Amino acid sequence: MPKQERSLLTRFLIWRAKHISQRQFIFILSVLVGFTSGMGAVILKNFTHFIQHLLEGNLVQYYHQAFYFIFPIIGLTITYLIMKYVIRHRVSHGIPSTLYAISKRKGIIRQFQMVGSIFTAPITVGFGGSVGLEGPTVATGAAISSNIARLFHMNQANRTLLIGCAAAGALSSIFKAPIAAIIFAIEVFSLDLTLASMLPLLLASISAIITSYFFFGSDSLLPFQIVDSFSINDVPFFIILGAVSGLVSIYFATVYHRTHRFFDNIKSPIHRLLIGGLGIGVLLFFIPPLYGEGFDVINNLIKGNPEKALVNNFFNLDVDNVWIVILLLAGLVFFKVIASCLTFGAGGVGGIFAPTLFMGSIMGNCLAKIINVLGLGNTAVSESNFTLVGMAGLMAGVLHAPLTAIFLIAELTGGYELFIPLMVTAAISFAITKYFISHSVYTMELARKGQLITHNKDQAILTLMDMNRVIEKNFIPVYPDMTLGDIVHNAVVKSSRNIFPVLNKKDNSLAGVILLDDIRPIMFDQSLYKEISASDVMHDPPALIDLEKDQMTKVMQKFQDSGAWNLPVVQNNAYVGFISKSKLLTAYRRKLISFTAR
Repeated sequence: MPKQERSLLTRFLIWRAKHISQRQFIFILSVLVGFTSGMGAVILKNFTHFIQHLLEGNLVQYYHQAFYFIFPIIGLTITYLIMKYVIRHRVSHGIPSTLYAISKRKGIIRQFQMVGSIFTAPITVGFGGSVGLEGPTVATGAAISSNIARLFHMNQANRTLLIGCAAAGALSSIFKAPIAAIIFAIEVFSLDLTLASMLPLLLASISAIITSYFFFGSDSLLPFQIVDSFSINDVPFFIILGAVSGLVSIYFATVYHRTHRFFDNIKSPIHRLLIGGLGIGVLLFFIPPLYGEGFDVINNLIKGNPEKALVNNFFNLDVDNVWIVILLLAGLVFFKVIASCLTFGAGGVGGIFAPTLFMGSIMGNCLAKIINVLGLGNTAVSESNFTLVGMAGLMAGVLHAPLTAIFLIAELTGGYELFIPLMVTAAISFAITKYFISHSVYTMELARKGQLITHNKDQAILTLMDMNRVIEKNFIPVYPDMTLGDIVHNAVVKSSRNIFPVLNKKDNSLAGVILLDDIRPIMFDQSLYKEISASDVMHDPPALIDLEKDQMTKVMQKFQDSGAWNLPVVQNNAYVGFISKSKLLTAYRRKLISFTAR
């Protein structure tokens, strides 16, 4: 930063400290973060729609449907080149990368992420990538908020809060659903629901939705007004919808996980691009509704016009036949998740929020059609209502965010007429999915590595702690062939500690440990100094801490199970140092104070 700019910033920070309290300044920054998140949403949406209209609205409509086959691989290639030669960094998936930054990078997000998604996500989606823009919008807002917080010297707790504000602002701007946006930030980012966090989230959400209204007017992504009222007789069918939502959510999460593992085993990014790009191209050629986010399909279903989305099916099937429509809709649900996973695996940038809404809406509509065709109810159920509630059901299952799902659909419909079916469906879907799959697709990989922040405060604190900061290295090592005399004169006399690691000279691996208590009965008997060696008195430690594999939660568990006060740390089998229980608990207390301070 230039000296003059640094001077201006320093003077502003001094003025701010004198005239504006920390709490007031957080409120101001939350409004700013909401505005930037809203602007990020505006840019991403407009850029994407421009590309999509240019390609799908012109080339496909006026020339040939074969363009569907080549668009994805072109878009993914451009995205790859931008990341490699322009941004020069890999742009990670939006919400998982943001959660990782909170848990393991103290809320610090690198500066390139502020523009990375803006450059890459619209090209991915605009060229047919079957993913959404909500995740990239959150990632953009989160990166901007993180760097704003760093600029004004905010601590980790406030950086995390502002990242949550960015998430709320992004969702509020996209869907014009400010309450659902706040709940989303609390559910997904595990923020504490306190007055200190509620007001900044509210201000950010309001700021973002005002920004959205300024640029888009009253236009909504999913415009809908409830026409068919809820009937208590439909509750059994919404219970069925909840169960189906849970099963589809499990399918979604399973395919997502396995596809990621498949592409992770392909080391070459070019090979991943070709396999994923060609796969998406084939799917789009045969199933054009999978192109991009798919909100046009959702809106047609809500309005009761599924044939508009299905009329150009490859096999020219008769969409006047309701069973053909049901079959085609079920096919869209089945293949959408595959298309989304191929997009991610090929290196595309996007989110899973829109695919979840897409699949949920079709699933709900399809089930309603089956119920009506079979005449299972006394009267026909509302297909539009089932379409909306289906979205909530799949969101609750896939994202593990039932409250967000309920309030988002309630706000989109402009009222709480569907509140009971929303709660029934979301609760059942979430319960079934949670039973089989412990974590959402956002968090499953982080949870597997022990890097996930949750509402469990104890576990959250342990996750945030840096193990390297509690490792102590002021232990004098001894070697297996050292005599008792050598140990006494070269280790015991010179050490302030009562434990000595025994190391193998060849590879510095840990052979065992010697406690002062182990040699105290014999250390004053000089006749034994040459007869007893370190290998005679050493023993295995009660547990080992592996710096590469063990997270803080596992470390704390090892202390609890072993009853030890000091445990050795190894990395790649080489000795690193020790962690003491007293230092670990002191660090835990300090992190707890920092985490809860606002």
